[in-house]
Amino acid sequence: MRVRLESIIVDDQAKALKFYTEKLGFKVKTDIPAGGARWITVVPPDEPDGPELLLEPIGMDFAKTFQQALYEKGIPLTMLASDSVQEEYEELKAKGVAFKMPPTQSPGGGPMIAIFDDTCGNYIMMYEIKKK
Repeated sequence: MRVRLESIIVDDQAKALKFYTEKLGFKVKTDIPAGGARWITVVPPDEPDGPELLLEPIGMDFAKTFQQALYEKGIPLTMLASDSVQEEYEELKAKGVAFKMPPTQSPGGGPMIAIFDDTCGNYIMMYEIKKK
């Protein structure tokens, strides 16, 4: 078993697409009509056949309640890996990305992390994975 697709609920697909491509640098893999919305997936530019992130519209009230509760508590909806959280932080800050938490060493020797607002109702945590 492996992860090939992960979804993230967003309050506005067009805004999410703009943020995830223009600010974070992801590339569109799929963008097709799906009912009253779109099936939009993005991938990292260096992994065009890698795991896809589905920008999924909030379709049900309970999903919106869940998203809002996480956001109000400052809890990230999901995490994205980075080779260097500090470098990504600097690049994203320069592009106007708002951070809830700047790069911080995790307690107990865990990875470097940072948390940003995706402008679509979510906090996203970046965590550092050292290249081997």
